[in-house]
Amino acid sequence: MSTHRVVVVGAGMAGLVSALQLAQQGLDVTVVEAGDSPGGKVHQRLVQGVGIDSGPTVFTMRWIFDQIFASVGTTLESELQIQPLPILARHFWEDGSSLDLHADRERSVQAVREFAGAAEASRFAGFCDMSQRVYEALEGPFIRSTAPSFLGMPGRLGASGLGVLTQLGPFRSLWQSLGQHFTDPRLRQLFARYATYCGSSPWQAPATLMLIAQVELNGVWSVRGGMHALALCLERLARQRGAVFRYGNACAQILVQGRQVRGVRLASGEELPADSVVFNGDVAALSTGLLGEPARAAVSRKAAPRSLSALTWSMHAPTQGVALDRHNVFFTRDYASEFTDIFNDQRLPRQPTVYICAQDRGADDGPAAGQAERLLCLVNAPAVGDRHLPTHEALDTCEHASFSLLARCGLTLQPLPDNHVRTGPQEFHQRFPATGGALYGQATHGWMSAFERAGAPTSLQGLYLAGGSVHPGPGVPMAAMSGQQAAAALMASPALTRRSPRAATSGGTSMR
Repeated sequence: MSTHRVVVVGAGMAGLVSALQLAQQGLDVTVVEAGDSPGGKVHQRLVQGVGIDSGPTVFTMRWIFDQIFASVGTTLESELQIQPLPILARHFWEDGSSLDLHADRERSVQAVREFAGAAEASRFAGFCDMSQRVYEALEGPFIRSTAPSFLGMPGRLGASGLGVLTQLGPFRSLWQSLGQHFTDPRLRQLFARYATYCGSSPWQAPATLMLIAQVELNGVWSVRGGMHALALCLERLARQRGAVFRYGNACAQILVQGRQVRGVRLASGEELPADSVVFNGDVAALSTGLLGEPARAAVSRKAAPRSLSALTWSMHAPTQGVALDRHNVFFTRDYASEFTDIFNDQRLPRQPTVYICAQDRGADDGPAAGQAERLLCLVNAPAVGDRHLPTHEALDTCEHASFSLLARCGLTLQPLPDNHVRTGPQEFHQRFPATGGALYGQATHGWMSAFERAGAPTSLQGLYLAGGSVHPGPGVPMAAMSGQQAAAALMASPALTRRSPRAATSGGTSMR
């Protein structure tokens, strides 16, 4: 084992990947985590003795995980049981209409034809073509890049990539762009929801986020045991390679001497010396000085708009009425009011969209009629948890509006005192300090926002950043990739390249 000591702060997805790849390289790795289990936002809540995934629920971009597992000498299939989902998501509206999007593109085209007519099906096919071109143009120059910059992008995109973005209109918002693709307001509403995947408003997020359509067409999988099984698997692999995990140990300060990281101080007062630190937390915790004034200087102090928070119900309850699939979305009529309430008025939406992950459905046979099933219900919320908002009365009002919408769409589902756990911005803020409960770092608002996220290296020697608040952005696969990039940057540092020729891998060939 190398004598180079690394402390990874946070056992979220990015921290787990960094710890695994650094331990694979023989470094002395210790992971400190305030919680009692790995995963960070990828976590479960116990309801009636049943574990329910209560964070990210969608597994996409598996090529990133194929790459990670290959880098440590194993494969995804040999470590986890995953299964492709034939239906990407099921969507419902108050007028009684519904639409399934399928993993098979042609089945989706047919579904849209039956839902909205032949002309709209043709527009949908054109939208899929455009989203594929946008994804292919940006995967290498932006997603895989360790430090994309606005000035450097034209050269990395090349003539074909620039042509795609010119045709798209990169200065348009996602909502504006979708208006050029669809005439049916329900389809515009459906695909505008992609902005919320990175915690943003479709009226302010860039049109390039339509590439998420292609991400989903490339495959959505279910993981046996839930998404938390992925976190447990990464922890197990890291332990097998020598990494040490210390749970219930919050980091209170990053210790710095001169311009060099020297370790961390835990909330208990214990100090852990380190030659390098990988910080897998929200950059707001650094920029606000929560981990010490020296570490504060490592990141930009420029104020950035917070992303969405959430109000969630982790439930174990029976459902009646419309048939659910794994991923389900219930829309209201006035979509714009949701984002006006959240981003302009900083309050819970009066007309929320409701997402339900029915975790016993999709790849499985599903529960028997009347049997309780595992459900995560989620509505978007403002990141105001550090202001002691929303109030209990506001939470109750939003809960009533949310479950009333489900009933109007044909789903009977009732939260009872013993069948659910409710979590709001205040609880998320307590788990992720300095965020107000924001779950995606800064909001991706405006065409320059994609270039404003910090990269892995910092101005402090030995301090590296990882997680959904840094490049390439939020979401399980993006956070995992940021963990790769942090490990690669650390392995490429002069302190290690002078000692060892080995380096962690952050690029590679796509294995979709």
